[in-house]
Amino acid sequence: MVERAERPGGAWPAAEQHVERGRARALTAKVARLLSSGGRGAVLGGKALTEQLMRAAPRIPIRDLATLRAQHPGVDDPERLADLLAAGATRASGALGAGVGAMAMLPVPPAMLVEIAAETLAVAAVEIKLIAELHEVYGVPVRGSGPQRTAAYLAAWANRRGIDANLLIRPAGLAALALGSEVRQQVRRRLTRSWMRRLPSMAPLFLGAGIGATVNRRDTRRVAEQVRGDLRGRLPADRGYWTAAGRG
Repeated sequence: MVERAERPGGAWPAAEQHVERGRARALTAKVARLLSSGGRGAVLGGKALTEQLMRAAPRIPIRDLATLRAQHPGVDDPERLADLLAAGATRASGALGAGVGAMAMLPVPPAMLVEIAAETLAVAAVEIKLIAELHEVYGVPVRGSGPQRTAAYLAAWANRRGIDANLLIRPAGLAALALGSEVRQQVRRRLTRSWMRRLPSMAPLFLGAGIGATVNRRDTRRVAEQVRGDLRGRLPADRGYWTAAGRG
């Protein structure tokens, strides 16, 4: 995932867009290699994809608000920063979809299915990162242990909403969430739906690339809108959180 400050206007020169697409292809290829080692049957199973994401989620780099503000020094309010994070995640998802769609001319169809599975996991990682950082931006960060935070982010991603406010103030609730199987089932259902939605990107070359990019951008944009809608109505844990992070 790319961690760089987005330009205020949202427009990127062709050279920088090319770099982003290259990084997206590299990320997808890396995940595809990991998936291929388990055999085709394992790759295409929802359970296998879920296990891969559950193992990868704790390693997704999440920036706290102080880091985000330091990387975006010209942004002076939460909504503007959330706009930039959502736009960056949407671009990254679109680049992943375009890269995989452009591989649809591969001579071995099973290889394309592996690429789609890898894309599904890579886009999930982009969206989980976005959800976690939006909680930081709106002043409702997740406390607790690493496994507890990971479970909360995964559940939020699977349900397309902000983390349950009760879980943020009750450590016992986070502990139960981390230990329960409900999150795993929710993630599996979401991954299966996401994987199925990407099958049209197997269409011939340019058509597949366009479909893949459009589906990913639309889905990630929707995730951002739904999570932000949930978080806007909540009171921050600390009323002075935004100013305090800016001093850092």
